[in-house]
Amino acid sequence: MKNIAPFLGITTPDRRAAVKPMLKDLPQPTSDELGQAARLLFAQEHREYAYVACQLLHRFREVADKNFLRNHVEDLLITKSWWDTVDALGSEAVSPLSAKYASRSLMRAWNKSPNIWLNRAAIQHQRGRRQKTDVDFVLELSKAHVDSREFFTVKAIGWALRDIAAFNKPAVRDFLVSHPQLGRVAVVEANRGLNR
Repeated sequence: MKNIAPFLGITTPDRRAAVKPMLKDLPQPTSDELGQAARLLFAQEHREYAYVACQLLHRFREVADKNFLRNHVEDLLITKSWWDTVDALGSEAVSPLSAKYASRSLMRAWNKSPNIWLNRAAIQHQRGRRQKTDVDFVLELSKAHVDSREFFTVKAIGWALRDIAAFNKPAVRDFLVSHPQLGRVAVVEANRGLNR
């Protein structure tokens, strides 16, 4: 994890099994209590606490309000950032909450940020939505970074294109033709989707 944070050494299955009954017994928090708890967990030294925060968000994300992404998740995305927590936050908070609440302006702001992890979260914010994906919007966000050589940004574009290829191959082919400068790792991922 590139020395982002030390690990306690607890395996993922053991951590999940240990935390699951604790989360089950917790009273339902408010949106701000959920955000503050996640922030406190992310502030701990060891990496596993950030993973527990993502489990907490999964368990209680229905209480997260329309400002949760801006007020809490944005800070989590840039706290001791690496692909593991950024992608977990994408699955547990960014994608479901951006589907639930209007978020285009926030995703555009993240996409324009100098922070690569906010860029990555914005580009991938519709992962898992399949036919409900707003293809034009995802491609708009991706297009802003077609000249990037930042690995994690380019990879995010590739994953977005691969996901879109599952149900709209022409849109992905057109994007690749229109942007021949796109980084190789994105092209490889896009082609994986096209060749399925």
